[in-house]
Amino acid sequence: MSGTALIALGANLGEPLAALRQAREELAALGTLTGVSALYRTSPVGGPPGQPDYLNAAVRLQTALAPADLLAALHGIEARAGRLRRERWEARTLDLDLLLYGELVQDLPGLTLPHPRAWERAFVLAPLADLEPERAHPVTGETVREALARVGLGGVKQAAPAW
Repeated sequence: MSGTALIALGANLGEPLAALRQAREELAALGTLTGVSALYRTSPVGGPPGQPDYLNAAVRLQTALAPADLLAALHGIEARAGRLRRERWEARTLDLDLLLYGELVQDLPGLTLPHPRAWERAFVLAPLADLEPERAHPVTGETVREALARVGLGGVKQAAPAW
């Protein structure tokens, strides 16, 4: 199987920018990066109080990996960056979310595509809009641009056009 994956990146512990750069390099080894968004600074959403701001971005990856294999590879990259999974929405050294894989719609244990909350989160939509503003959600048909207008930017601000 070969496809185009859209992946969200985020980090707010340790050295977030270094973690995102390292993740970008490791993602490139999984196929071909065909797009990289700007870098965004985002206020934490949910989770324990007192978390530092996140740095968020998105990439488009052309890959020969099947979705489940790609997700396993993303979890490996997170683990190498020191990611621990203890509490939902906790601060993290690196978070990689598989948002879309082509037009695939599936709901399997551990992997739901499209990502179930992607079209509700400004910190995902703003970077995604850099890459594919007219990309339609494969189920609802709402574009990234339309979803971002509906959700609003909230605490999401561009930190750097290139990183």
